[in-house]
Amino acid sequence: MKIETKTAQFKEPLKLESGRLLDNYEIIYETYGELNEDKSNVIVICHALSGSHHAAGRYNNEAKAGWWDNFIGDGKTIDTLKYYVICTNNLGSCFGSTSPMSIDPATNKAYRMKFPVLTISDIVKAQMRLFETLKITHARAVIGGSMGGMQAICYSIDHSGFADIVIPLATTAYTRPWAIASNKIAFEAIRHDPGFKNGNYEKDDLQANSLPGLAIGRMAGLIAYLGPNSLDEKFGRKYTDTDGLYELFGRFEVERYLEYNAYNFPKVFDPLSYLYICKTMNIFNAARGSDKLEDSFSKVEAKLHLISFSDDILFFPKEMKEIYDIMKKIGKEDLVTYKMIESSHGHDSFLVELDKFKNYIKDILEDRV
Repeated sequence: MKIETKTAQFKEPLKLESGRLLDNYEIIYETYGELNEDKSNVIVICHALSGSHHAAGRYNNEAKAGWWDNFIGDGKTIDTLKYYVICTNNLGSCFGSTSPMSIDPATNKAYRMKFPVLTISDIVKAQMRLFETLKITHARAVIGGSMGGMQAICYSIDHSGFADIVIPLATTAYTRPWAIASNKIAFEAIRHDPGFKNGNYEKDDLQANSLPGLAIGRMAGLIAYLGPNSLDEKFGRKYTDTDGLYELFGRFEVERYLEYNAYNFPKVFDPLSYLYICKTMNIFNAARGSDKLEDSFSKVEAKLHLISFSDDILFFPKEMKEIYDIMKKIGKEDLVTYKMIESSHGHDSFLVELDKFKNYIKDILEDRV
């Protein structure tokens, strides 16, 4: 599989939904496969909160492949022998695109907490600017899960003629109080961590010592992503062999798992980026600027294929079903399908239970659905 990683620089300001401007921003992106002559084989992949542009393949000496490597590649569901796949790193993320720790050209210092709050529409608008520079005006499909699914929905509404097919997975039309409450734990834990220093921390210190506030926030996220069925299946009531049952801080295996993953997270993810991305997800609403969701979804022109997961407790299946019902209500039943996958890994099922839906997505891409 041919993989290329590139960075695009933009000097024209990006006008944001908030009214603010983002100057001199950069977007790092990764491509897989070859663009055909008439540029008709483009598939856009949108990543989730902690994801990046590195969706598939491996860099030199990299132990772990991209986050959707089992899904994207030569001969795989999204076949890079057939499609030209693009995945951009979202604005605000800490993996190479402009983010809170980037340098503000107006001050020559890091933006930090002066970075503007972004919306999903802002992120998608920046991606569309990238495609314009690549002279890509149309995509075969846009596909994304979770926050990536929010972007996919935004493409279908704000840029309705851009893609033939839009496939949002494990997402919602607007973020409900349950998900906002989960993110609130991260907000409070990070804000009140002394090492956060009101956003004026030194990044190297965080990488060396980790930030407990971010780790605690990540624990809350992990619980919501995995869900009770997945935790039961993975751990049950197994107790850590080296810990005594009657020791106060003795741990069940699920506790050890949360500690290991959560306290390693600050070594690779920036806390300000985490806060800003959570805020972006919290304020997502496909009906923004409209009185009703029906007004927004009336703009959809692409085939919208909605996929939910039965035990997702972050974005419940009924949230995706609501979109399906709205599309039918407004007379667009010929442009929408809905499928719920019987899953056992909670919200993360769109990342790990690929065997349950990869053939379905292949059928969608080949117009058999």
